[in-house]
Amino acid sequence: MRQVEVAVIGTGWCGGIRAETLSRSALVDKLHICDIRPERLAEVRTLTNAATATLDYRDIVANDAIQVVYISTTPESTHYPIARDCLKAGKHVLLEKPIAMELWEANELIELANRNGVKFTIGYSQRFNPKIAYAKKQIAEGTLGRVVNVMVSRHLSRSLGKKIASRVKLSPAAMESTHDLDFVFWLLEPAKPVRVYSQGAYGYMQAVNGSYDCMWSTVTMDNGMLVVIGGGWNLPPAYPNYCGTWIEITGTEGALILDDTQRDNWLSTVSGGTRFPMSTMPGEQVDHVFAGQMGPETLHFLESVLLDRAPMVAPEHARMVMESYLAADLSAAVNEPVDLPLSNRSIAQINDLKAAMIAAS
Repeated sequence: MRQVEVAVIGTGWCGGIRAETLSRSALVDKLHICDIRPERLAEVRTLTNAATATLDYRDIVANDAIQVVYISTTPESTHYPIARDCLKAGKHVLLEKPIAMELWEANELIELANRNGVKFTIGYSQRFNPKIAYAKKQIAEGTLGRVVNVMVSRHLSRSLGKKIASRVKLSPAAMESTHDLDFVFWLLEPAKPVRVYSQGAYGYMQAVNGSYDCMWSTVTMDNGMLVVIGGGWNLPPAYPNYCGTWIEITGTEGALILDDTQRDNWLSTVSGGTRFPMSTMPGEQVDHVFAGQMGPETLHFLESVLLDRAPMVAPEHARMVMESYLAADLSAAVNEPVDLPLSNRSIAQINDLKAAMIAAS
């Protein structure tokens, strides 16, 4: 059995999941971890029995024995420089979403991966949700006929929304609906998005971090199919890290309704109140099994490297998703549809919006 040395840079929530998953795999020879917080680094090293632990990601880049790197750092502005350095060093990289903060950064990362002949993918773990995989199968087999429209409604608890939106000035479309844009575009391949119209509504989150509570985006595909995606992060704090999703797919010959609101597991205690265990988007380790999508996704990328197969998510697809949620942000700001691919005028408007947001903060 071939084994490889693997590293995880950023061992917070998602990085911690990936590190623990990798530490349990027989495909991993040695696990190396990196985090800027000494206490978290020590905690994860104890949990995973990592071979090395460092506070500086450049130690990972400089270690020629490490072939595969998982980048799970925050804030999201760190994604591009760390991924760039790892790809330049000839390492295979799984990078958490978003692929980058700027389109030119995404372009450079894709070019680096292609030039160096390494595998590069983005962590869109919803493709490993069995319900989404089932939808892909039904569409591919023609069970629904020609797909007419897809609707996704996803909502997070405000405690998680506050945490996400406070560390980086990105919208619910960019940080939450991005997962849904990814898997819906995947379901509908080879169709591509050509127009986005989005609206946002303010509420609880505006005073906290200036963010919309929710955004609803309508995407027109190049073959006429209609996609409607809603994302919000203002549910009451009674359900820590709770994520509930409702999906409707309709076609000329049938419809598929997917209830992913996670209400099938309900825990109620005197001390903790109501909880919906295993309801977070990444999932969680439950003793000997992983409940959720991120565990299988982590191993999938490792197997893609070892078996020289294409990973599930192509970086070019992730760039298309990025362009779509940038269009959604612009559409919500100017109150009109935005065409894709983005024109130079639209890109300039997006840059102006970012500059205004930075100035306001």
